[in-house]
Amino acid sequence: MKILSLTLALFGIVSAFSADQPNVILMMADDLGYNDLSCYGSEKLRTPSLDRLAGEGVRLTSFYSGNTVCTPSRMALLTGAYPPRVGWEGGVLGYKIKWSHGLAPEARTMAEVFKEAGYATGMSGKWHLGNADEMSPVKQGFDSAFYIKSSNNQTTKLWRDEKLIVDPFDNRRLSEQFTDEAVRFIEANKSKPFFLYVPFTAPHFPAQSHPEWKGRSANEAYGDVVEELDSRVGEILKSLEREKIDRKTIVVFLSDNGPEPGQKKWASAEPFRGLKWSSLEGGTRVPCIVRWPNAVPADSESDALITAIDLLPTLAHACGIELKKSTPKIDGVNVWDTLIGKKDAPHARTNLLYWNGWAKLEAIRDGDWKLFLGEVKDVPGSESGPVLVNLKNDPGENENLAAKHPEKVKLMQALAEKQLADIKAHSIPLGKSKEQ
Repeated sequence: MKILSLTLALFGIVSAFSADQPNVILMMADDLGYNDLSCYGSEKLRTPSLDRLAGEGVRLTSFYSGNTVCTPSRMALLTGAYPPRVGWEGGVLGYKIKWSHGLAPEARTMAEVFKEAGYATGMSGKWHLGNADEMSPVKQGFDSAFYIKSSNNQTTKLWRDEKLIVDPFDNRRLSEQFTDEAVRFIEANKSKPFFLYVPFTAPHFPAQSHPEWKGRSANEAYGDVVEELDSRVGEILKSLEREKIDRKTIVVFLSDNGPEPGQKKWASAEPFRGLKWSSLEGGTRVPCIVRWPNAVPADSESDALITAIDLLPTLAHACGIELKKSTPKIDGVNVWDTLIGKKDAPHARTNLLYWNGWAKLEAIRDGDWKLFLGEVKDVPGSESGPVLVNLKNDPGENENLAAKHPEKVKLMQALAEKQLADIKAHSIPLGKSKEQ
C-alpha cells in the first residue's frame, strides 16, 4: 500500500510539473557549412525561415558540432560526452567503424533523459549510430522513430521503429518525408511535453533536388537542397504556430559538421578554413540557432564558446530536469545563462578539445586561443612544433604565435593532457552487436 501511495504521489508531482515544461525540437542539418545560411553571411543561398528563427532567438557564432564527421558528432550530441568517452576510435559507421558496431546500448542519451522525465520522445531523420537491433533509436529512448540507419549514400532503406517500410527510398524526397513525420509527431503530442529530434540528411551528398525545388537556387543542386531544407524547417515552425505551442517550445537548429570535401564547390565555411574531417575551424564550427520566446532574447547574438555536448545539460536545465550521473560521464556544461543573456553570469565553457575525423586529438581552444598540439595538415609550421593562433584576430588560423607566448603553449598543453587522461580513465567501449 505504501508503494502504491508513493507511486501515485510521484506521478502527481511529475504530472503537475510536466504541465509547465517546454517542448524541445532539436533539428540538425548534415554537412551544412558555417556560411551556408543567409543569416550567417551567405550571398548565394536564401534561407528566410532560418533567418526568421535567428531573428526570434539567438544566433551563435562560436558554436562547435560534436565532431568533424557524422557518427561521432551524433554520439556527442545525444550523450553530452566527447566521442572517445563512448569508445569512438575514428571514422563513421560503415567507414572504419564496422556495421555491427555503434553507440553502446548502456550509453544514456538525451532521448532517455527526456523520456525518464515524462516527455514523449520522437525522431525523424538520419540515425547513423548503429544498424543492429539493440542500437536502434527505439532502444535508445525514442518512443517512435522514422529514419534511415546510415547516411543517404550508404543505404536505400527507410524504417519506422524497427520495421522496414520502404526500399528503395527516393533521396530527393527525404527532407519532405522527415518533415511530414515531424509535423505528425507534433500534432499527436501537442497536449503534453515532447522532445523531437529531427536530424535531416540534407545537404549530405548526393545532393539531389526535390522535383519542386529543382533549379530554384543560384547554387545548383546543393543550393536547391539547402533552400528546400530551410523551407521544411519553416513548415515545422508553422505547425507549432498552428497548434498554438510555439511559445512553449524550445527550438534548436545546428549542423553536424562542416562541408563535405566533395561539395566544397558549393558549400562554404567562410571565413574559416577547413572542411569535414578536419580540426581546422571550418570542419567543426557550424551554425546554431536557439529560440524560446519565453526566455531567449530575440534577434540576439553570442560569440561565447559553446559546443553540441553542452546541449544536453543546457536543455535539461531549461526544462527543469535534474541530470543523474550518466554513462558515459558528461563533458557538456550548462550554458543556459549565456543563451538567455543573463547579465553578470560567468560563461560556463572556457575550453574545447578538437579531434579530427580519425580520432586524433589535434587541438585545444582556451578562450580566444587555439593550440595545434602536433603536425596537422594545412597548418603551416605544425610539423616543427605546436602552433598557437588567436581566433579572434586570425579566424583563418594562419599566424603562429607560439614563439611569442611560450607559457600559454605550456598551459594549454597541460590542460589538454589532463582532460585526455580523464577521458581515457572514464570511458566505455563502443557498442558491438550480439548477433555478429
